[in-house]
Amino acid sequence: MPEAEVREGYHIERPNREKAASKATKAVVILLLLASAFLVFVVTVGGWSKLAGMQAIQIAYMLVYLVMAFYVARWNRGVLPLAAALAIILGIFAAIAGPEWFDRDKSGFTSPALNESVVGLVTLIIIPVQLLLIAFSMRGFQQAWNVEVEVPDGQHYEPGMTFDDEGGGGPRRPATA
Repeated sequence: MPEAEVREGYHIERPNREKAASKATKAVVILLLLASAFLVFVVTVGGWSKLAGMQAIQIAYMLVYLVMAFYVARWNRGVLPLAAALAIILGIFAAIAGPEWFDRDKSGFTSPALNESVVGLVTLIIIPVQLLLIAFSMRGFQQAWNVEVEVPDGQHYEPGMTFDDEGGGGPRRPATA
């Protein structure tokens, strides 16, 4: 993220990134993205021969989730709605595919690398992880990580404070009506 031009004698603060709730949300979203990528990896490896052409889509999901985790770690909130949208799609895929893995656990079907029941269970575990990813991604988006405040050097931003733009005054309380 390129640094914005700041007037001489001022610095940029991002107050919403300093909040404990924002830091916790960021950590949870990264964890959920990495967990999702890992679960998709397990299903992909465990059921590779039986995925009926879905290998490329699953590999793409893993890569996209890893890239999104990287950007969330850099406080980029723009990927959060995309993470939620992809989580909806992956959750639907998992809800449809999960029970089908258990149906393969009968005679006449060839077994994948992992037991069908294990792949089915991992596929069903993807569903609540995606629901959590949707919720935390939208929570992170609401937290406005992108807000920047230009503050005179030597001072810190506090909510409700305004700064005199003529350079003489420092912080002052906003006028009340």
